[in-house]
Amino acid sequence: MNGALFRQTWRFQRVKLVLVCSGLLVWGFVLPIIYAQFGVRFKVLMDSGMLPQEFARFGNGDILSLPGAIALSLIHPISIVLTSVFAIGFSAAAVAGERQRGTLEVTLARPLSRQTLYLTLLAACFGFVGVAIACLLTGGAAGATFSGVIAEIDLWRMPTLWLNGVLLFGAFAAIGLAASVTFDRVAPALGWTLGIGLVMYVLEVLGSLWPDAEFLQPYSLFHYLQAKAILTGQTHRIDLAVLAGIIGAAVLWALVVFPRRDLAAPS
Repeated sequence: MNGALFRQTWRFQRVKLVLVCSGLLVWGFVLPIIYAQFGVRFKVLMDSGMLPQEFARFGNGDILSLPGAIALSLIHPISIVLTSVFAIGFSAAAVAGERQRGTLEVTLARPLSRQTLYLTLLAACFGFVGVAIACLLTGGAAGATFSGVIAEIDLWRMPTLWLNGVLLFGAFAAIGLAASVTFDRVAPALGWTLGIGLVMYVLEVLGSLWPDAEFLQPYSLFHYLQAKAILTGQTHRIDLAVLAGIIGAAVLWALVVFPRRDLAAPS
């Protein structure tokens, strides 16, 4: 990893990171408050049969418990969009964007190998994702404290949840960087990464809301973010292993493809 490039990448992304983290802090803060105000009422309505069980469930989250509310904050489209600014947007454009602008050759003209460039960008992207997930969970803990329901979760399980979240969005970041080193333009790299993310998100949400489509969920990476299970003490290491395996496969692809590519002149 190149320290100068790593610091420069963080410096260039600092404003965007502050904005994303601010949004995630606020969003994480809101969900526990909604649970504290309305969770019991929804649970009563569902237990009485007036509302279907699927009404309050979204992915593996819900508003019927504090662990469910924090899980919902991670899987909701708002947090997905904010976190994807780095997990998908930054990663897909990191190398392909420089190729498109014609500046990649200048970067590589320094004593900087392609492997070092890729690994530095990968480390920076994982750093962005890690900070973003930490802000979301910090907001959740702050909201639960503010609402007086923080005792309903064990805060010692938060680091495991953080790791699970980082591995999930890190998997998309690794896929995005693999696409970025494969293509010479941002559009195809971003299109492939975003398309994969959207399809997997639809599979997870559709399977959670429609019982007949539940068999689709294991084909989605989002299925392996089991936030509610972690916060209730039911961590499944296979979920972490699957996500780590996807990251490893994407990194291997990039390390094999990128050094062997010809860098054609941009048109």
